[in-house]
Amino acid sequence: MGRGQWLNEQEAHVWHSFLDLRRRIESVINQQLSEDAGLSSVDYELLVPLSEAPDGVLRFRELGRMVGWERSRLSHQVRRMEQRGLVQREDCATDARGLMIRLTPTGRAAITAAAPEHVKVVRRYFFESLTEEEVATLADVYDRLLARIDSDVPGSAAP
Repeated sequence: MGRGQWLNEQEAHVWHSFLDLRRRIESVINQQLSEDAGLSSVDYELLVPLSEAPDGVLRFRELGRMVGWERSRLSHQVRRMEQRGLVQREDCATDARGLMIRLTPTGRAAITAAAPEHVKVVRRYFFESLTEEEVATLADVYDRLLARIDSDVPGSAAP
């Protein structure tokens, strides 16, 4: 596609629908997480990899890589979560320059409280309106779109 070429009517419709869907799902998810566990979707995004890590601990830079965040954004969010008792920072035993992020019992309790309803919301507003074939098609489409970004944008690949 050349510069200045506009989206056609169908492409514009699909793009705007995607943006609207993303915004509205994020809103519903934020509401659910806040009501069920006092979490934001940003909190949840960091708590998931920590809850899945051995002993609930990840290196700071590894956590950042897993969620695709810049160091400053991650640092600010970890600080806010640490103030609320969800995570704690620790020195790395094997690298004096390294920093570890540990999920606290309060953080584990919060994600445990939020996860069942979170899954219900995702299922209700994303998967229940789709057939198995449509889910398979979306998986293929998303994989192709992500592969294009990964091949074109250095450093964008997910872990």
